[in-house]
Amino acid sequence: MEKDEQQEVYKEFKDLVNMPAAALDKWLNTDESKDAGWDSGDGESVGHKSGEKIIDIVRKKKDELTVTDYKHMQKVVGYIKRHTAQQPSGNLKDSKWNYSLKNWGYDYSKK
Repeated sequence: MEKDEQQEVYKEFKDLVNMPAAALDKWLNTDESKDAGWDSGDGESVGHKSGEKIIDIVRKKKDELTVTDYKHMQKVVGYIKRHTAQQPSGNLKDSKWNYSLKNWGYDYSKK
């Protein structure tokens, strides 16, 4: 990944991931978080695993980020953009749609 692309991914990630590490960590420990999303094959959802990686990334300084971190950040940005574009109607606060986004570090209520 080129430096220019890293800069863009970093900016988009910072703009979209609106949950602080502590809030995301607390969320990931809820039953709602654990029940949202697709099973990765080992009983834990893909989004839940992503949330754990996001916590690690958010806690790092920019100059500590690795190529692997940037690739995950790119995946997070893509997921949040796709998922928010598919916003359902109705009360979203207690929806699987919202819970899934929160696993990826995006709190819809803060938009």
